[in-house]
Amino acid sequence: MAAVSGAATGCGSAPASATDSEAAKAASAKDFGGMDKLIAAAKKEGQLNVYALAPDWANYGEMIEAFEKKYGIKVNNEDPSGSSQGALNAAAKRKGQDRAVDALDLGTAYMQEAKKKGLLAPYKVAEWESIPDSQKQPDGSYMNNYGGYISIGCDAKVIKKCPETFKDLLKPEYRNKVALNGNPTESGSAFSTVFATALANGGSFDDVQPGLDFFKELKQRGNYLPVESSKATIQKGETPISIDWDYLNLGYSEQLKGVDWQVTVPSDGVYAQYYNQGVNKYAPHPAAARLWLEFIYSTEGQNIWLKGYSRPALLDDMVQDGTADKAAAAKIPEVEGEPTFPTQEQEAAAKEVIGKGWGKAVS
Repeated sequence: MAAVSGAATGCGSAPASATDSEAAKAASAKDFGGMDKLIAAAKKEGQLNVYALAPDWANYGEMIEAFEKKYGIKVNNEDPSGSSQGALNAAAKRKGQDRAVDALDLGTAYMQEAKKKGLLAPYKVAEWESIPDSQKQPDGSYMNNYGGYISIGCDAKVIKKCPETFKDLLKPEYRNKVALNGNPTESGSAFSTVFATALANGGSFDDVQPGLDFFKELKQRGNYLPVESSKATIQKGETPISIDWDYLNLGYSEQLKGVDWQVTVPSDGVYAQYYNQGVNKYAPHPAAARLWLEFIYSTEGQNIWLKGYSRPALLDDMVQDGTADKAAAAKIPEVEGEPTFPTQEQEAAAKEVIGKGWGKAVS
């Protein structure tokens, strides 16, 4: 994956004009004098620092390339294979530095922590009113952007019969074959997997312990594979079964060569979640950070997510007004029932339980 550019790795402090600038105080493009003025200011900054945006994650590669081409702004993407926790740490530790992260893409529990730490600058994009109320913070501190369901990916060339439920994963034929995309104490996708397995085993948004108990049993049966799955490990045959977001697994099924990657959203633990966007209060490129959010919430940006098999936050509105990419929308798997989401309090409580219990569960 691409390395961080030199501009993103400088060690100096951000100019005082960055965090004290008019752009840094703008809570919307209108506040700043309009979109044209925001674009001009962002182009003058010329750089955008982001963290842990994997090019093969929900079509982030195309998103970054399209933004760079449209505005002539260099995107410095540090540690593309990193985690939500890594991005949060980078934002918290680099206040005032010119290599600080400008815009954050985090799982909900991690974005809540960013807000608690005072790292977020409220900003409402032009499409703010179209984002469902349940998917945005009233103060504009952060908002849902794209999401999907926890799914099971499986190489049908290696696995005789692919699992279709979480319960199936406990079967003897899956010994040493079941992996996760990351560590639940650091990764939003792995964290959500524990939520999904909790729901599949009698738990609830208020009780994720059954999810930890499930992985303890998976470990005891020898089925849990302590290798963090990725496109590369799947391609090499190191992780023949991977629990991950459906948009990632579906993307792999299209990208991998010589692998018959089958994807199932398990019916016994249906769990959906969105990733969130926010602007770092200490962004060294505050105008570029705000323009980045405007771009990914634009029709162009939302359709780029859709092409990556994820569900953009504005999808319902775009379907209704005819701006959604119909071919891409048709590839999104249908899931029965309306998804429900844990509250902020439930997410925070689960984060604490998983943080304390994950190591014991799989040790």
